[in-house]
Amino acid sequence: MDEREFLAERFEGHRTHLKAVAYRMLGSLAEADDAVQEAWLRLSRSDADDIENLGGWLTTVVGRVCLDMLRSRTSRREDPLEERLPDPVVSSLNGPDPEYEALVADSVGLALLVVLQSLTPAERLAFVLHDTFGVPFEDIASIVGRSPAAARQLASRARRRVRGTAPEPERDPARQRAVVEAFNAAAHDGDFEALVAVLHPDVVLRADVGAMPGGWTQVDGARNVAGQALMFRSTAPGVLVPALVNGTAGSVWFEDGSPRSVLCFTVAGGRVAAIDILADPDRLAALDLAYPG
Repeated sequence: MDEREFLAERFEGHRTHLKAVAYRMLGSLAEADDAVQEAWLRLSRSDADDIENLGGWLTTVVGRVCLDMLRSRTSRREDPLEERLPDPVVSSLNGPDPEYEALVADSVGLALLVVLQSLTPAERLAFVLHDTFGVPFEDIASIVGRSPAAARQLASRARRRVRGTAPEPERDPARQRAVVEAFNAAAHDGDFEALVAVLHPDVVLRADVGAMPGGWTQVDGARNVAGQALMFRSTAPGVLVPALVNGTAGSVWFEDGSPRSVLCFTVAGGRVAAIDILADPDRLAALDLAYPG
């Protein structure tokens, strides 16, 4: 094995972790892969013998790459109110693979990723690297070009935003699934009051259908969300298949064997606190969702 092959093997040992970092930063699986690839290119051009902590070095590099990508994304966005649901990470109930588990560890649900999108790029980096991956503020400061104290403030502001917006999710998978099944049963039966009862009063439903007029929809409040659920269920033929979506109870809606939407539920306090729906055909196709045979 030559030196480059040895370096590539060492890098591969960190790839899953690096993709998890990039996914939390970017909310995009494709962009996360791009960020990890850029980290490899930078490593291959560096003198690896001078790197004492390869994992830490790579995490910092991925963080810097993601920060640049977020800043570029913000600067080229013509509409400051443009919204996009982060990519869901979907697995069957039969058991996720190791990469899935790394991507969705610590309950990185879609509801949390949506909140992270509202942060500034520097706040998001400080929160993700420190609060999720334990990167010291001294290292974060070098990435954002600020003092360690300023980096600590960035993470603190982000933390307050997350705690004030994202609901604390139910951790028990069985309780999650029970609430989601109650929601699905009420929707199937057309029982409006039963739907309202299983929804948190401040529930929010977000739906992303892609680049078209009305591509982003948000509905707030239990009675409004219940009405939307009944309207969808009465007009959309197909099969709802249970799945794990970002580590929590979710579903994939299939019609004629093709995926039409991915639904991610955030359960808190025994009720549905958020429903995030991806129905963008192009992005669904990229997820390679297969109808269970």
